[in-house]
Amino acid sequence: MKWSFVIQQKLKAALLLGGIMGLIILATLLSRRNMEGIDKSFSSIYQDRLIPATTIIYLTENLYGKRLSLEEYLLTNGAENKNEIKLQLSDHNRRIDSLIGAFEKTYLVDEEAKSLIAFKTEVLKYKALEKSVLNLCNAGAQEEGKKLFAGAGSNTFKNTITNLNELTNIQSSIGKDLMKESKSDIASFGIISFLQIGLAVVIGLMLLVLIQNSAIINKPKITGEKNQYFNLN
Repeated sequence: MKWSFVIQQKLKAALLLGGIMGLIILATLLSRRNMEGIDKSFSSIYQDRLIPATTIIYLTENLYGKRLSLEEYLLTNGAENKNEIKLQLSDHNRRIDSLIGAFEKTYLVDEEAKSLIAFKTEVLKYKALEKSVLNLCNAGAQEEGKKLFAGAGSNTFKNTITNLNELTNIQSSIGKDLMKESKSDIASFGIISFLQIGLAVVIGLMLLVLIQNSAIINKPKITGEKNQYFNLN
């Protein structure tokens, strides 16, 4: 009977311990998944949100740089070297194209991709207008060039800035979503960690109970020994 009871108790303990170990393994896998999610979110915030946001700043800087350079050229009635203004505009255009290329290499959501396409279209229009303004000035039509710069050129320039503002708003919105996702993963990781600690405590208590039961079962019967002693006498 004693051995049957011991085997039965050990079988129950083994099944319970096996179940707890399975839960611990599952919790560990979930923790690893949460950590990977947190790492992915923070990497995306830097690579796909922070870098593009910085790129937008440089794009804005170069667009205004082109605008101011051409405006200064028109205000002086082309007194500056014509080749110099062309070099200045060409340098800004080269930087803008490089920045757009870097922006396109990041992860873009659908709304972001559409806004970027619209921005590129407006940039091309503005380049064409700049060329038309310079051609008019070179042909001696300074006033017509100024009107084109102040009219259609101004509207196209505003459109490029509007597109950049839209991209900035999208960056901010997606960044907030990523932060919420990261906070959710961190909260889940904390819960799973507490669960693992709780399971470890349960295993420890079970081992203590098993040791105590084993000691009670294996303890010799003192009453029997006393009876045997008295019988011998």
